[in-house]
Formats: sequence, C-alpha cells, structure tokens
Amino acid sequence: MSMHLDVPTLSLLALFGLAGGIGITAVGPGGVLPTIGMFLLTGLSPAGVAGTAIATHVATGALGTAAYTRSGQLREAVTRRTATVLAVAALVGTPLGVLLNTLVSGRGFGMLLACAVTVTGVLVWVRERRTPVAGSEPVSVPRTLIALVGFGVAVAAGLFGLGGPMLSVPLLVVCGLPVLSALAAAQAQSVVIAAIGTVGYVLHGSVDWGLVALVGVPELVGVIVGWRIAHAVPARRLKYALVGTLLALAPYLAFHS
Repeated sequence: MSMHLDVPTLSLLALFGLAGGIGITAVGPGGVLPTIGMFLLTGLSPAGVAGTAIATHVATGALGTAAYTRSGQLREAVTRRTATVLAVAALVGTPLGVLLNTLVSGRGFGMLLACAVTVTGVLVWVRERRTPVAGSEPVSVPRTLIALVGFGVAVAAGLFGLGGPMLSVPLLVVCGLPVLSALAAAQAQSVVIAAIGTVGYVLHGSVDWGLVALVGVPELVGVIVGWRIAHAVPARRLKYALVGTLLALAPYLAFHS
C-alpha cells in the first residue's frame, strides 16, 4: 500500500467493503460505503479515493451480473434492454465524472459526497414506499428516461468512485421497474462504469492497488451475501438501516477535512 495504516483502520476499511458488497446486491445503494470509508480513514486525495473505490467495483459488478443472470432477471428481454441502455449511457457519462473529479478540492469532494449520500438515502426511502405499488414483472420504461438516468448515474459514479447501483436502482424503481429487475440491470451497468472509470483514474495515477485488494475482496463476499438476502428474505429493515446510516454520515462527510 502507498501509505501506512494501522490494523484497526485496515479492519474498518475491510468492513466497509463487506457492508458495501452486501448493499450493492441486496438494496442497490451499497457501493458508496467503500468511498465513504476511504474518504474518512485514509487521507487519500479525491482522485485517490474515487479511483481506488471504483476499481473495486469491476469485480463486484461482474459477479453481481453473473448472479442476476443465474437467477434469471438478466435473461428477461425488458431487463436486458434496460441494462444495455444504461451501459451505453455510461460510456459517455463516466469519463465526464472522472474529469469533474480532477477539478474539485478535498473539501469540495466531501460536500458533494455528502449531498450524494443524502440524495441516496432519500431515494432509498422513496423506493421503499413505491415497492409495494410496483409489480413483480418487468415493465417497459421509456428508453429516453433510462438513458437520462444512466447518464446522470454514470457522471456521479465517475466523480465519486461508485459502481452505479447506488443511484440507478432507486431511480429505476421510482420510474416503475421492479426491484430485482432494477438491481440486475444496475449490476450490468456497473461493469461498464467501473471499467471505464478505473482506466481513467489509472491514467491519472490515482489507484492504490493494495487498498483495492483490501476492500475489494470482502466486497466480493458481500455481493454474494447480498444477492442471497435479496432473494431469500424481506430486506425492509436492511433498507431502513442503510437510510439511517447514510443520513447520519452525510453531515460528518460535509465537514470532514
């Protein structure tokens, strides 16, 4: 690793990775947790935080995509179409997000991250209220709307080092897509976001591969655990716990130096 971190800090970072992986496939907005952990605990620059965090999502996105293909969601035509539109939008939005990251200061990054975390918490809460209304079968959402969601999510993901499900899942559910279909499509988009974002940050020399391994391996374990949670048990309590955690962390992120 490029910096010396003590054992408690390393353990906390690994736990952020595990919790993030569970959140990614169980409720969607989990990929922000590794970013938060690195921002609060490592002292990395904004580019270092985002670049290292987004690199962990290459493997988690691929594993999540495989998991939701196995369980059938990504074999459905509507879900595959949604995933394709999201992925194409990510080709444009992610590089823009990486570029924007190079223009913000550490304090500005914290403020923007706090805003993103707050928006995510609200979206998860809105999604939870909408879920009983939405059906379990995939529905057709206008491609233009999906493309706008995909572009906006990709810009934010490139800026903060996210995989994409953090924002795309609640937004897609609000648009009318069932939760499992939204989770599946978001995993596929996250592969594109993470791959392009990683290349961009590598070119800037902003990826700490030691931290990628430390956070990414537990995150992969969490992806499998979260996928099982999403299919096996009601995740309402987990969702509300995530909302509470995000909203509690937002003020601290905003004023963290």
